[in-house]
Amino acid sequence: MQRLWVSGYRDYELGLFDPAAPEIKVIKRVLQERIGAWLNQQTEPTWLITGPQAGVERWALEVGLTLKADYPTLQLGMVQPFVGVGQNWQPARQAALQQMQSQVDYLGTLSQQPYQGPQQLRDYQAFMLAHSDQLLLVFDPAQDEQSERHAKSYYDYQAGQRAVAAGTYQMELVDFDDLREAGEALAEEERERRGEW
Repeated sequence: MQRLWVSGYRDYELGLFDPAAPEIKVIKRVLQERIGAWLNQQTEPTWLITGPQAGVERWALEVGLTLKADYPTLQLGMVQPFVGVGQNWQPARQAALQQMQSQVDYLGTLSQQPYQGPQQLRDYQAFMLAHSDQLLLVFDPAQDEQSERHAKSYYDYQAGQRAVAAGTYQMELVDFDDLREAGEALAEEERERRGEW
């Protein structure tokens, strides 16, 4: 069995508050290409695992649901770091989380306590690394270095780097240059489809 952990920016860390934002279409396309390429290399049953956050994690599960038509052995798992994730979110965000929870093949919660502190998040990260073979991470290290406060994915990046250095893990980054190139390619395809030159 091969397991791909997908993580990255939360929607608000990218300034994406509208589910119809064109940037989301670009991110989902890159995720579909990268996850599809990973699936094409596999000869064993596969799991895409991620967390409950709105943003890259949710978009990865949405992409996974569409890929299941072509990859029937693909299983989707959502692991929540603690009990009550999302309970303080706005109703629309809670509904989107509940809908996704009902569509995954596996839904688990690591800590059976509500949020107590950052150790639960570190335990979650260690669990995800221990239960996956590769990390696909939407994160731009150069961009994050300029920030006063690190994005959540910064910590996944640091942990992924340590796992790669140990020689037992693989990590693939999708940075802002990758997203820009994908956005340009998608815009070109849209122009061609409309007959614009």
